[in-house]
Amino acid sequence: MTRPPAHKVHSFADLKPVRRALAEAAAQRAEQERLQREAEQRARMERQWFAHHVGPVLPLKGQPPRHQHAGPPPEPIPVQRQLDEARALQESLSDEFDVATLLDVDDQLSFRRPGVGLDVTRKLRSGAWSIQRQLDLHGLRTDEAREALGQFIRLAHRTGLRCVRVVHGKGLGSPGRVPVLKSRVQRWLVQKKEVLAFVQARPLDGGAGALVVLLQPGRRSH
Repeated sequence: MTRPPAHKVHSFADLKPVRRALAEAAAQRAEQERLQREAEQRARMERQWFAHHVGPVLPLKGQPPRHQHAGPPPEPIPVQRQLDEARALQESLSDEFDVATLLDVDDQLSFRRPGVGLDVTRKLRSGAWSIQRQLDLHGLRTDEAREALGQFIRLAHRTGLRCVRVVHGKGLGSPGRVPVLKSRVQRWLVQKKEVLAFVQARPLDGGAGALVVLLQPGRRSH
């Protein structure tokens, strides 16, 4: 079976090649399944035609039974891996998630998971962690932003990154000048198990228009 081409992720700014590769793989699987169904249907119709025109087949008297050797088994299809890849494209981040009780009550509404000390968020605010990648959500619709954020966090964690920045904007161009994405991004990040903590970025890193996010240690982190 043809496997989707491997993509080396150098930047998380554009995730379209990943989605396109998985969509092509899904189309190939669907086509192979269709061809297999058609082959099985043809074989079934041929057997029915033979039975109708020839009648029941009886073994020859006095002949020893013949052993039918089974052919080589087909190559296993990595169904679970394909399902995982397809499922990864559909984020289940809820907009109804109540994040208020999970945020630290301070002027910047930072977040840290249970067991994570206050020193972690203090270090994040001070810039002790260097920002390794960033995602800019400017100009995206809510659904697009949710999907982009989910994929960005997942891929960043998978490649061993620890500290990233998410730019959601200050809402200056939104109706009523309300930062619509800001609260949504906070809700989504709290629901991502890869996220340990986040704080509002320092002024030089985007201020109220961005969050600095600390991720769980990934495979490649040291």
